[in-house]
Order: sequence, then structure tokens, then C-alpha cells
Amino acid sequence: MRRFGMLAAGLVLAAGRLAAQHAGQVEVGAFGSYTRYDATFGLAHKIGGGVRLGYLLGNIVGVEGDILFQPEYTVSPGGTPTTLEPLIGSASLVINAVHTSRLMVYVLGGYSLLDFGTRAPYSFTDNGAHGGAGMRLFLTERIALRAEGRAIYSPSTRSTFGPKTATHYVATAGLSVFHLGTPSKDSDHDGVPDAKDACPDTPAGAAVDSKGCPIDSDHDGVYDGIDKCPGTPTGAHVDATGCPTDSDADGVPDGIDQCPATPAGVHVDAKGCPVDSDGDGVPDGVDQCPNTPAGVTVDAAGCPLDSDKDGVPDGIDKCPNTPAGATVDASGCPLDADLDGVPDGLDQCPNTPAGTKVDAAGCPLPVGAVKAPAAAPLPTPTPPGKCPPTPPGSQVDANGCLILFTPEAARSATPGAPPRPTLILTGVNFETGRSALTRDSYMVLDAVAASLLANPDIRIEIAGYTDSTGTKFMNLRLSQGRAAAVRFYLARKGVAPARMVAKGYGASGYIAPNRTAAGRAQNRRVELHKLP
Repeated sequence: MRRFGMLAAGLVLAAGRLAAQHAGQVEVGAFGSYTRYDATFGLAHKIGGGVRLGYLLGNIVGVEGDILFQPEYTVSPGGTPTTLEPLIGSASLVINAVHTSRLMVYVLGGYSLLDFGTRAPYSFTDNGAHGGAGMRLFLTERIALRAEGRAIYSPSTRSTFGPKTATHYVATAGLSVFHLGTPSKDSDHDGVPDAKDACPDTPAGAAVDSKGCPIDSDHDGVYDGIDKCPGTPTGAHVDATGCPTDSDADGVPDGIDQCPATPAGVHVDAKGCPVDSDGDGVPDGVDQCPNTPAGVTVDAAGCPLDSDKDGVPDGIDKCPNTPAGATVDASGCPLDADLDGVPDGLDQCPNTPAGTKVDAAGCPLPVGAVKAPAAAPLPTPTPPGKCPPTPPGSQVDANGCLILFTPEAARSATPGAPPRPTLILTGVNFETGRSALTRDSYMVLDAVAASLLANPDIRIEIAGYTDSTGTKFMNLRLSQGRAAAVRFYLARKGVAPARMVAKGYGASGYIAPNRTAAGRAQNRRVELHKLP
């Protein structure tokens, strides 16, 4: 049996693909049989043979009839010899459960008639129902090997041997020849006959619908069955296998990619366009400094440029040519605490008295040294007792000078420190993000300068404050720069620099909530603190 199976498999592989069997064909066959009768009949298991005739109603359903003969043989029931020549005739409905070009696996069922002869006690005929299964293995388009097994059940046997029911088993094997009927032509081999094929030139391997037309589920132009990437997004360009192309390798297919020439390594959005989180012109993925502040000039790697090396990046540096080593404010402009023209950081004598001629290092020139070029004349101090107008609502003394400190204005400059007389310089304002005074500040500062000149015993701390916007370091620098700018202005008005200390406190000591714009505006201020 094993050799037979191997031979059949070899024939299948050698013969190649055959046209599928089809409706309208007639099957004529001959077979050998082996019958095993119900044990109650007392009959030997016999080899016989038979013929069959069938007709394929369609590719799935067929009908057939067959007759099985057995050679005459003698039995001796009860000691009396009896000659038998059994015959079994059947009519069946066949269902082809598996139907390919080379193989049909089928099940069948139907009516059987069993005739045992005319000699008693076997002179009877039984009716029965049968069911079974088998296979056809096609050697050519017309010839097939066929093997089958079936059971025949008689619900009411006419035998006198015992039970009124009987079950018999029959196995058959033989050859079938198919003829008549013409196979439907299928030029493109898509399983749909040309007569019904609305698309007769379907490419090999493509999946088709019931009309024989190719299916393209993802609408990419490559048919299902050939398409190796069947879930391609709508609009994507694909190659011959149906897989999306991505020319710039950014993960967004061509056709959907709105920025198809993205450089390698750049992070992109869903449209394939580069993402630049910090807005510096260098895309994420390439940007080595991804948190650059707005407005800063950067290099090709996305990192801030600082041409004068003062710690304030180009683009927000308002004094881009600061000498190396100079201390600068938040806008990148040099600080000059002693107002001698030499920036802090370079000034080797940082506490030079006002008006003193200094050298390039900020130190006083020796007496008799070559006279330096004349500096621009300082504003003429306002004589005591002749103070300029003060801002509306200000408290003045008998000479019309601004009263700087009142007992009720005393408060603590820092938490835990003892209270001291304080004056908030309302109306003193600066350019946004810079330490440069605006013109509307001059009136207030002129009144302060006149009052200080009229009261030469008063020493003050000029305290700069910011709101909470920005970093702590930047706020400290900005507040220090603004306090120094007020000190510089008052010194130009004639107030001795030694009487004044400028100090920045950043966002500390706020006097209003930083949650609102109005509160932040109050916190951006300059105060005068009376020193002992």
C-alpha cells in the first residue's frame, strides 16, 4: 500500500498541472472490490469486481450508479451446500469536497440493492442505504485512479439469520475514464472561464473576484496575491511588489511625504516635514542643542554662537563686540560700576572715585601724566534749594525737593532683615530685556538727584528687582545692570558715587503676584534703601 501511495505521488509530480474537471463530463470506470458481510450472514469476505457510470452535474456535484459482482461460491449453512452469486447495485449522489486540477476528494451516499440469489436460505433481496468517501487521482486530463470505501446499512433485512438489521462494508479500487464535455478555456489561469471572465488578461498570481477581475484592496495599483505589502496607506507610491517607497528614508512613504528631500537623521512629522522644536532653523535629530532660546543665532549643529565669548548668545546680544573678560548684563552689554569707562571684569581698580582719570586697566593715572582727551561734560548739578519739578503726588520739603524717605516707608529689604527706609522709584522704566533707561525715567531721577545733593549726609542702596520670568541667573544679571544704570545716571547728575551702592536682587522680594501681567509689572522696579 505504501508503494502504491509513493507511485501515485510520483505520477502527480511528473505530469504537472491539468485542467480542472468540469460540469458535463461523463465518468466510466471499472474496479475491483473486497466485501465484508454482516457476521450474522455467515458469508466469507469475498473479492469481486464491478463497473460504474457517473455524470458531473457541476464542479462539485455529480451522480453515479455502479454494479458489484462476486464469483459464484458455495456455502453450507446447516450442512447443506448452497451456491451463491451475490450482486450489489447502487445509485449515489457524489459531493466533491476537495476539487483541484489533480485531485478530487469526495463523499457519497445513496440507495443500495443487495441480491443474494435464489437458493434457500439466501433466496432474498435487501434494500439498504449506503454512505462513504473516496478520492480520484488524475493521471491525465481523462484518466484517474479511484479508491473508495463505503458502508451499506439494511434497516430491515429479509434474512432469517438473527437480527433484523445488517451492515456490510465494501472497499473498491480501480480506474475511471472521463470523456465528453469540453473543459472551459481559462486563458489567464485565474480560475474563471474565459466565457465568464470580464478581465481575461489577469497577471499570474493575482487574486480575482467572481467576474475574473483583479482585486486591489489597498488601491496602490498592485493586485492582491502579487502585493507583498497589502495594507499600503492611500496615496503612497509603491514599487513593483506593492511596497511603499521612501526616497529620503524618513519613515513617511513617497506620495504622502510633503517634504521628500529631508536630510538623513532628521525627525519629521506625520507629513514627512522636519520638526524644529526650538525654532532655530536646525531640525530635531540633527540639532545638538535642541533647547536654544528664541532669537539666538546658531551654527550648523544648532548650538548658539557667541562671537565675543561674553556668555550672551549672538542674536540676543545687544553689544556683540564686548572685549574679552568684560562683565556684561543680560543683554550682553558691559557693566561699569565705578563709571570710569573701563568695564567690570577688565577694571583692575573697580572702585575708582568719580571723575578720576584712569588708564586702560581702569586705575588712576599718576599726577602729571599726559592729559587724556577731555571727556564729555557732565550735566550741571542742580544747586541745593533749587530742586527741579517732582512727579505729581510726590512729597517735597520746604525747598521743593523730593522727600526720599519717610518713617512709614521703612520695610525689610530681605526676609528676616531689620526694616529700613525705602523708596520705590515709580516711573523709572527700562527698555524690554535691557538695562537702558527710557526717557520718561529722567524726571523722576532728576528729582532724586536734586534731593540727594540737597541732603549730602544720605547714603543709599539702589536695589534692582525683576519679575519671575526667565532664569534666576539672567534675572540677577538684569536687575544688577538696571541698578547700575540708575547709579550711573545719578552720578552724572553730580551725586558722589561713594554715596551709592548698586545691587541686583533678581526676582526675590516681589511685592505683587507674578501670575498676572499687572503684578509682574509692579515687581519690575528699582528701589532706594537708606543706608546707615
